[in-house]
Parts: sequence; structure tokens; C-alpha cells
Amino acid sequence: MKEVKVYAVPGVSVRYDAARCIHAAECVHGLPSVFDLQARPWIQPHKASAAEVAAVVARCPSGALHASYDDGRAAEEAPGRNEVRMVADGPHHLRGDIEIRSDDGAVLARDTRMALCRCGASGNKPYCDNSHVAAGFKHDGTCAAGESVPVSAGPLVLTLCADGPVQCDGPVTVFDAFGDPVATVQQAYLCRCGASSNKPYCDGSHRAVGFRS
Repeated sequence: MKEVKVYAVPGVSVRYDAARCIHAAECVHGLPSVFDLQARPWIQPHKASAAEVAAVVARCPSGALHASYDDGRAAEEAPGRNEVRMVADGPHHLRGDIEIRSDDGAVLARDTRMALCRCGASGNKPYCDNSHVAAGFKHDGTCAAGESVPVSAGPLVLTLCADGPVQCDGPVTVFDAFGDPVATVQQAYLCRCGASSNKPYCDGSHRAVGFRS
């Protein structure tokens, strides 16, 4: 299991969960002096202001990076809208006030950012680990626009249905890979086996392909 590391300097700490990193490189491009893959350690928060570090960390789509201020201020606020964004040939990127639960209702994680596997091949389910590349997963990240309904404010609860989809309960807006909104709903079932003909939604194909998770 990959180690979770904390890089702390006066003013700000950066937590890095290597198991969730999908190498989107938002950190490297955003603050190359702080996030330098050739340096040791590769994260050096003292090379920028605490606010600059926190702002770039918040761009990490997978939630592998998180920042915290020493004085107790929140380094990142949950977005006002819960979002699911399809990535072409890749995962779902989620942002919002998000909770993940197991099929029996146990809370597994709470976060504001995550990248969820939708190819079915990840070795770190429910998170993406870039296995879609080796698996040859293909989907352009588009779908027909659906009906949007009035939704209430609140968190998004993701339930990992055993050997099945991700059940989404709570207000969420689904976007395609081009950033266009597809639908705003209060409940949805997202495919995570990679076989659905109605991506990003589940169509029951997990049974036919023998998906297990």
C-alpha cells in the first residue's frame, strides 16, 4: 500500500496520498518550484506562499493532494455545486461536498475532490489509478442531454453498490468531457464496470460482464 506523506512548513502543510494520484500534473504546472519531480523531497511548500500552495493544491482533480493552514483556517471550501465531469477515455472527476459509503452504509471517505474509476479495471477502486490506459478503455465523454430537475442544496452521497454502479444521492450536475452540462438531478447511477451502452449511466451491463467490486 502506498504511503500517505505530509510535507509541513510554517504556515501550511501538504498531504499527499500517492495511491490516489493519477498524474494530472496540475500541481507541477501550477507551481513548478514547489512541486518538482526532480527534487527530493518533490514537494517543498516553503518555496511559495501558503495561499499560493493551497490554491494550486485545490486544482488537483483526484484529491491526492490536500493543504491545511496552521492557524485553523480552511485551505479549501467545498464548491457550492456538486459536479461529475466525464474525462474522455478516462475517469469521472468529481467536486463538491462528497461522501462515499459502502453497500452496507459504512462511511468510507469524505472529500471535495476525487477521480472515480469508470473503466472497471482500477486496482484501487473506487478511485482511478490510470488502469484505463492499459485496459484500452474508450469513451469520448459525451452523452445525450437529459432532463434537469430542481434540486435542493446539500451533500452528494455516493454508495458503492456491490458488483454494480455508484448510486448518487443528492444534488449533482453532470458534465460531458467538453464542459457542457448534461443534466442536473437528485439521483443517478453511474457506470463503473466500463461496459454500459448509456455512459456515464449504468444500464445493467455489469451483470453480463461479471463485474466484481
